[in-house]
Amino acid sequence: MDRVANLLNDPNKTDYTYTVMTPYLNMAIEELSELMEESNNSPSNMTTSSPILVPVGKNIITNSEDITNPSYPDDLTEIQEVGERAAGSADPFFPLGRREFLQSFPPNQSLLFWIWENQQIKFNPNGALSPREIQLRYVRQGVPYVANENATITMMNSRSYLSYKTAAFCALFIGENESRAQVLEDQANKAIDRITAISNKGRQQIMTRHRPFRAGYKSRGGI
Repeated sequence: MDRVANLLNDPNKTDYTYTVMTPYLNMAIEELSELMEESNNSPSNMTTSSPILVPVGKNIITNSEDITNPSYPDDLTEIQEVGERAAGSADPFFPLGRREFLQSFPPNQSLLFWIWENQQIKFNPNGALSPREIQLRYVRQGVPYVANENATITMMNSRSYLSYKTAAFCALFIGENESRAQVLEDQANKAIDRITAISNKGRQQIMTRHRPFRAGYKSRGGI
């Protein structure tokens, strides 16, 4: 935020105080997170959850506001893979198939499949015969919001974008200076292009093996 104040010709933060700038910094953070989510699942936004215990009789993982069911991480925005194993085991997680609609099957040792409905992860309505552990591979909101000037932003290479974008918001909505806001917005766009280019350069070093085409990969509804 010191850099933002300098960009707005207010290095002493007479008008653009930390308190004034913080909401606009959080707006810039939110936009950066959305851009990273949109950018082919940037590595900075991809993560794996700790094991989530699903007791016998439960078939839902929901947000943390629902204390009656297991909950998924608060920073989850999009699920990439749901893995399952027996609770308490050291077995690797076995990926569950995704379905479009909920269907009932007799209770099994496995939760069988998963769907995403009403912001809940749902499994076979009859649940499993034994406690299961679920691991999520998911896209997260990569940059947490800040409460004040003492917060630390840990996302690598984000400083330039957040400085320019926050300054652009402040220039437009506080200073009502559209020409300065546009110059700062242009700099923010250049910064996000650099972030994306750096991220993609790193991903090009990852070797991948493409799946052969088979009709089975196109089928729906299978477990």
